This record gives sequence, C-alpha cells and structure tokens, in this order.
Amino acid sequence: MEFADLIKTPKLDGVLLHDPGQAGTGTGAGAPTVGTLCITGHHLLLSARQENSQELWLLHKNIDCVEKKPSLTQNIVVGGIITLKCKDLRIISLEIKSAKEFFNVATSLEALSAIQNTELLYPFFYRPMYTILEDGYTMFRPELEFAKLISGVGMGGVSSPNVANITICMPSTSSTSTTLGSVSGGGIPHPLQNGYAMDALQGGLGGSGSGAIACEWRISNVNRDFSVCATYGATLIVPKAITDEQIVLSASFRDGGRFPVLSYRHENGATLMRSSQPLSIQGIKRCRADEAILNLVLGRSRKGFIVDTWGKGKSNTETDLHYSQWKKVNRSIGNVSSPASILDSFARLIEACNDLSCSTDKWLSRLEGSGWLSLVLNSLNASCVVAQCLDQEGSPVLVHGAKGLDSTLIVTSLVQIILNPDCRTVRGLQALIEREWIQAGHPFASRHRYSCYTPSQTRQKTSGATFVLFLDCLYQLYTQFPCSFEFSTQLLILLFEHSHFSQYGTFLCDSEQERRELNVHTRTTSLWSYLNRPDVLQTLLNPLYEPNASVIWPSVAPISLELWSDLYLRWVIDQRSCAVMLQIQELVTHEKELRTQVSEVIACNEPLFISNTFKALKLRKQALELGQEVSEMMSGSADDA
Repeated sequence: MEFADLIKTPKLDGVLLHDPGQAGTGTGAGAPTVGTLCITGHHLLLSARQENSQELWLLHKNIDCVEKKPSLTQNIVVGGIITLKCKDLRIISLEIKSAKEFFNVATSLEALSAIQNTELLYPFFYRPMYTILEDGYTMFRPELEFAKLISGVGMGGVSSPNVANITICMPSTSSTSTTLGSVSGGGIPHPLQNGYAMDALQGGLGGSGSGAIACEWRISNVNRDFSVCATYGATLIVPKAITDEQIVLSASFRDGGRFPVLSYRHENGATLMRSSQPLSIQGIKRCRADEAILNLVLGRSRKGFIVDTWGKGKSNTETDLHYSQWKKVNRSIGNVSSPASILDSFARLIEACNDLSCSTDKWLSRLEGSGWLSLVLNSLNASCVVAQCLDQEGSPVLVHGAKGLDSTLIVTSLVQIILNPDCRTVRGLQALIEREWIQAGHPFASRHRYSCYTPSQTRQKTSGATFVLFLDCLYQLYTQFPCSFEFSTQLLILLFEHSHFSQYGTFLCDSEQERRELNVHTRTTSLWSYLNRPDVLQTLLNPLYEPNASVIWPSVAPISLELWSDLYLRWVIDQRSCAVMLQIQELVTHEKELRTQVSEVIACNEPLFISNTFKALKLRKQALELGQEVSEMMSGSADDA
C-alpha cells in the first residue's frame, strides 16, 4: 500500500481552522485561522503564512475520531466542517468550502488515522536531527534492572552495603556461581557492567522475616522464543532453586502463561511479585510447581499476601488448601469487567470536562458519575495496602488480576514509587515504565488504538486507559509530595501523549516479541534518548525537588484527590502551571546564586570578617561607656545648679 493511494487531496488553500488551544487562552475565543492545508503520509499541516500565526502539525496517529458535518444549500452539499477529536484531548475543526474537497479530506484522514500496519507508522520513518547521546533502548536492559533490584543499587542513588555479598549467576541452569567480593584481577566483572544476574547469598541480603535470606534469584532464558509466555520478555528473574521445567508447568497453570516473576525487592528484603490469575480448568485445581515458586519466595516468613486487584468473584484465585501460608486480600480497583471499562470511565470524564455549558452542580454530578476518581482512589488504596505489607510487615506479596496486564501493573508500579525514592527521579521513572509496563508486556498498541472520543460501540474490547490511570495516580502522589519528585508534571503529560502517538518507537507494539520481530530497537529512535538530552531534560525538572529517601505514604481520603486539570482541561481553560513553574524556577535559581555569593564572601573574607566584628563590638562598648560618662557628668552638673 502506498500513502499516495490514501491521500485524495494532498494540498488545499483557503481552509478555515478552528483550534481553541492554538489561541493560547484555552477558552475557544481565539479567531479562526485561514491557511493552506497539506496532507502527508503521517502528518496534517496547516500554515497561514502570516506573522505571529502558529502552524498546525498533527500526526495522523493522534486523530481518534473524525466527524463530518456537511453544509447544505438547497439540499446540495457545498462544503462542510470536519471535526478532529484527538488522543491528546484536543478538538479542532477544519472548515472547507468545496464539497468535493470536503469529502476527499475527510476520507483521507479517516484512512490515514486508521492504518493498522505498524511498519507504516511514523517512528519507522522518523530520523532525528540531533546527535543521540545515549541509546534509550540499551539504558534499561532487563539484566541491569534486575541486578539493581536484587542489590539495592540505584535506590535513591545509594548503593546497598550488601553488594559485596552478591552471587553472580550466568543465565543458565548451571549451579556454579561466584561471589562478587571474591572476584579479583581478571575475574567476572561487575554485574552492572555486563548484565549478569545477581543472587542473594544466604544471609547476605538480610531483612527480618522477609524470606530473602533463604531465597536466591537467577536470570532465566526459558522464554527466549516466547513460547512459555507470549507477553513476557525473553529474560526473566526467578528463584534460583526453581528449574525451567517448573517454570513451564507454572506458566501452564496461569492465564496467558504469566507465572510469578520478581517485580521489586524492598530494602528490608521483602519481595513483590506479579502474575496473572490461575486458569479455571476443570479437573485441575493445583499446580505443585507454582506452589513451589511461592513457597520458596516465602522462605522463613510466616506468611505472605496474595493481592487480587480485579475483584472478588470476577477472577480465580489460589486455594487456601494449597497456599495455606498465603493470605488472600481483595483490593479491586473498581467495578470494571475489562480494560475497556476503564476507557469508558475516562471517556465520561473527558465528556464532562469539555462541557462548558452545564451548571456547577451538574458538572460535579457528572464528574462523580464518570467513576474515574474512584478508580484513582481505589488504585492508590490497593497500592498502599501492598506497600504496607512489604514495608511494615516485611512479608512477600504476589499481585495479580485477571491477565495481569492492567490493574496489576498499576499497583506494582505505584508501590515502587511509594517505597523506592529512585523511582521518583527522571531516570528511575523511565526504568520503572520500561520494567513494569513495556518489558512486562502491557499491550500499548491495542490499548491505545482508540481513545476516549471514539464511540464505545466502535471501540474494540482490547482498548483501554490503564496507563492514563497510572499517570493520574502518580499525579496525585506528586500533588501530595511536591518536593519529593525530581520531575515535574510536564513529564507525565509527555508520557501520556507519546504512549498514544509518537515519532519514537518506545511504546510501539503489544509485547517484546512483536518489537523484536519488527526490529524496533534498530529501526526506530527511543523516547528516552530524546528526553535525556540536557536541553530537554532541563525543561522537565521540578525546581522544588529535595531528595527524600523516606517512604511517602499518601492520603487515600476522597478529599485528598485533585482533578488533573493540567491534562484534562488544558484545551478548555487557560492553564498557568507552566508559567508558575517557570517563576518558581527563577526564584529558586536566584536564591541559590545569592547563597553561593554569601558563602564565597564569608569564605574569602572570614579572618577580616571576624576581626572587623571584634572591632565593632569594642567600639560599641567604648561608645556605651562614653555615653554613660556623659550621662553622669550631665547629671552632676544638674545637681550643682
């Protein structure tokens, strides 16, 4: 297929553009722009060729819905208005005076925005005009991230004191291993340099009652050809004592083959694992290999917790008989039957946000009726429960919900942000998204093929807004702890946009298997390569950031929630957050400069400063004594008189 076959009218003059967001006020009061419309294989462009007028560059992938409203004169179509509802929540309109061109443009945009062939998408054609300083595709390789998880390296930028007691195991079933502390000369290099797996030696990674003492970990390549689990990556971390054969058996017991894998290891040694729910197969009620994995993780702990995020009665769970030491906890994120239900809730929210005509009471009612903030609240609540089990109980936790592709990832991600200060940095968040979403197999392509503006009856059931829900929960944490995050909310908005449409390949496809088949890592550019450029990174930093190594416990009271107006209302009402953050940045920078100047003055003139201080005190004492003498003399003169 050629793009030219889909473009009926590549260029058209005299098109009237109505774009409320382009006016900069967000009120829809901006004057429409008349310009030339150009349609390419990946973009819609409109240029007014006038001073002080912005050009419109719109990726076709950003278009969620195309609505046509023909203009009739004596029942004859003489043109019309094409309304483009975009995945970045913007709504723009193109007014075209010719009937033929009206239908040509509408048909072209419908076809170009609905292209399903991944290799025809813009990331495969985009070539950056800047020098790539670091390859984002190699920054967060599974081996490196797993090594950090086990050792504690990267936890808030502080290395674990137990790194010397780490065992390095090659990704094979071999039982041989070498202790890092005993490596010398030309031995096995540091695991963070070469991506080896790292295992906790017995007694090496401590943590009271965590079970980590009795449990070692290894890198497994059992899924190298994705035959065990199509949605997992090729490299996974599993308990060392578990064989690949047991992993295969456990995968056959779980929905989609998503057997329990390590997600996070807390500083006290407690481990967080994730999986899908057990399959409901008649005659099969247990899997000894699956039980072995969890019992090994349990170690010396008296109990562990299995947290179901999908909802009681909606999903299968492990039986008490065969998982007797694991307490079952139900923490559903909401009354949702599928990922599409989350998108339905998001659609109702955006519909309410775009309605400027309704009264305050009605708007609040519609906001509550959308159910979106309830999903946010329940997600935070479930995450806090899991975080408490890890941090305060010191117990291992397994999180699952249905297929383990949606609500499970929300909870495991938020838990790490709450507990691990490294995840509150720019690179830490990038690593978290890579590890818990991209490499974990969240189907971004399927979930984001349609967004909130596409009618529910038209959307596929695989559509969803799970990642948006996660970003909103992260925004809530940010508002409650604004000084504990290195990044600003602008980074979250960029992640929202690029996960739906992008010139970068980071969020392409549904799984690592698909990305590998299409050679995404060699044929496209990583979003992280762009965001980590110094000039770009500077615009995403939080000027109020103060590193906080503590656990952050958010309030889950309904009154603590905020509507994310910077995202949901940015095309509806004027948002001043960027200007305010710029002013804060200037004030913080000025304050740091003043502190530096004062410190330099004191450091350079400290002896003179001290000498002058003593002289001033001496002169002040002499002045006081002279004043006292003058007072006594004046008093004596008065008595003589």
